[in-house]
Amino acid sequence: MRRVPNRDLRADSLPGVGTLVNEPAYVALVKEHGRERVVEAIRAQIARERAGGGDESSRRDAVEARLRAGVAPRLRRVINASGVILHTNLGRAPLSKAALDALAVAAGYSNLELDLETGKRGERATLVSGLLTALFGGEAALVVNNNAAAVLLALTALCRGREVLVSRGQLVEIGGAFRMPDVMRLSGARMVEVGTTNRTRASDYEEAITPRTAAILRVHTSNFRVTGFTESASLPQLAEVARRRGALLIDDLGSGAVAALGDEPTVGESVAHCDVVAFSGDKLLGGPQAGIVLGKEEVVRKMSRHPLARAVRVDKLTLAALEATLRQRLTGHEEEIPVERMLRASVEDVRRRAAFWSVKLADRGVETELVDGTSAVGGGSLPEHPLPTVLLALRGPASKLATALRRGDPAVIARIEGDRCCLDGRTVLKGEDETLLDAVEAAASTIKR
Repeated sequence: MRRVPNRDLRADSLPGVGTLVNEPAYVALVKEHGRERVVEAIRAQIARERAGGGDESSRRDAVEARLRAGVAPRLRRVINASGVILHTNLGRAPLSKAALDALAVAAGYSNLELDLETGKRGERATLVSGLLTALFGGEAALVVNNNAAAVLLALTALCRGREVLVSRGQLVEIGGAFRMPDVMRLSGARMVEVGTTNRTRASDYEEAITPRTAAILRVHTSNFRVTGFTESASLPQLAEVARRRGALLIDDLGSGAVAALGDEPTVGESVAHCDVVAFSGDKLLGGPQAGIVLGKEEVVRKMSRHPLARAVRVDKLTLAALEATLRQRLTGHEEEIPVERMLRASVEDVRRRAAFWSVKLADRGVETELVDGTSAVGGGSLPEHPLPTVLLALRGPASKLATALRRGDPAVIARIEGDRCCLDGRTVLKGEDETLLDAVEAAASTIKR
């Protein structure tokens, strides 16, 4: 006897996409999103129903939700209560109000490459080069899109086809699998390792220099430190070797401390001894993402004229925000830069803020307690120098609270410490307190339900 295969009667009864898209219920969606997108959304929903998910009663709502999700902004506001100041996942340094105001100016037409006095074409680099040399010293400055690009440009423009000496203890890998040996290879320079992982002396560089040597490269170890039985050559020692042997001294500073901060090398100290110094704009400087180059005029000019400089140059928005940040530092208004304010905040300041939150949340039925803790600078800066802080610990299931906060609007990024969901006021921006309290109350209510 012939067997007839089982048929999915429900699947056979599903309407066609062409039929549905012309129904009155979908006309408004077509007007708002366009016929092609609505057809795709209906097709996806019918496929879901055929697989056993959803039904006719919720079909139109499901299609609309799919359409709106497809155009919803992916970049969302986040309140950083994690205690990590330069949080890479959250965009590192938040911009100051002055920098945000400058973005509004740059968003329209501006004199980006026009000399308003003469009416002739200008250079975008002049917008910030004078500010950079005034703040840090050096003969010339150049800005590219990040510090990795700055280092790559320096090696490509100045050292291609020649040797560059690097200590074995500085062959770093930082976030995103950025490895110094890979950058060196991409630049066309030949890396020569000197010394050992824990001890590299000035004499090691001296002995490794040959007529093919273009430069000595010092690389800041960023988010790790080698401790114990160690030794490294100082910048003055390296500068002496480089001058005596006719080599350039290039310093990859990484974060680039504006002033003395723990064991972070400062930009000013580096500029005083090196031919080229490269560091980030969106870390300790507190500005937008940028790679800043300072150094000798002839060397910086050679970098700026290399074809790669065009490929890694910054846009008008970055220059505007960077100019505003530099002006704040030059005029003595560093406290208006969020990163600087967070670094300077005392334990007492953070404690008062946490106590205020605790009282306000108690009035809303949310139980909390204050606990001592530490904040982190982040961004590869000061890995061994945590900042003392006071945390607001929320009573309740830590993981569920942290998840509810993260999924809220705005999202709040907390941290779990000692099986408690904790908020660190050091990294919460000015003016975000009430919004944060509303978010905590909403998250706590979600958990209770």
